[in-house]
Amino acid sequence: MRLNRFLAAAGVGSRRHCDELIAASRVTINGKVCTNFSAQPSAHDHVKVDGKLVRVAPALTIMLHKPAGFVSTRKDEQARDTVFDLLPQKFSRLFNIGRLDAQTEGLLLLTNDGELAQRLTHPRYKTDKEYEVTLDRAWDPALAPKLLRGIFLDGQRAKIARFHSVSPTRLRVVLQQGINRQIRRMFEAVGYRVKHLLRLRIGNLRLGDLPQGHWRVLTGRDLTALAKTDNSPLAHDEAP
Repeated sequence: MRLNRFLAAAGVGSRRHCDELIAASRVTINGKVCTNFSAQPSAHDHVKVDGKLVRVAPALTIMLHKPAGFVSTRKDEQARDTVFDLLPQKFSRLFNIGRLDAQTEGLLLLTNDGELAQRLTHPRYKTDKEYEVTLDRAWDPALAPKLLRGIFLDGQRAKIARFHSVSPTRLRVVLQQGINRQIRRMFEAVGYRVKHLLRLRIGNLRLGDLPQGHWRVLTGRDLTALAKTDNSPLAHDEAP
């Protein structure tokens, strides 16, 4: 197993993040700095990141119904509540797959599986992320082509993959990108304010009836649903 995959399997982070750690000389094998991306540590080697020993642990992924007011980081410089405050200590070494901004609610995944994180966040996989968006006033359908064509944010074209109206002020929106605050900023660009934002689905895995602030471990069936990125139909209307 190549070094970046070993680190990802140990829960250090996505393969991309592990590559950055290797390039920055922060990884050692048996006490020696290793910047060789092709290195393949064995079960008997001592691999460390920033001086801390890492071992491959059994893969674990949980889903959390994130409430508003919690940031998607382990620690916050402003001492705000984090999603890890909602979880038992035994999950302290998990990392989140993508982020939801503090005021966004809904489905958030946390894992120690770097391969899974890579598959769900890398742009080439085009993983669906479905949201319920509540606007400050009735939506004008004439603006839809602009959002589908895309708006430049952070030097790249931000697009909405598809969406439909649930009510005059509520939309179901699917993204396949991971640009910071993408939905809020795109609607701001066409003159709307997002009053409420709820993530309902990642891949074919739906939030369902998981209560706000609660979590559960993903089953094999859940992981299979996550692996499917085949443009799942938009969710049926349901109360947020």
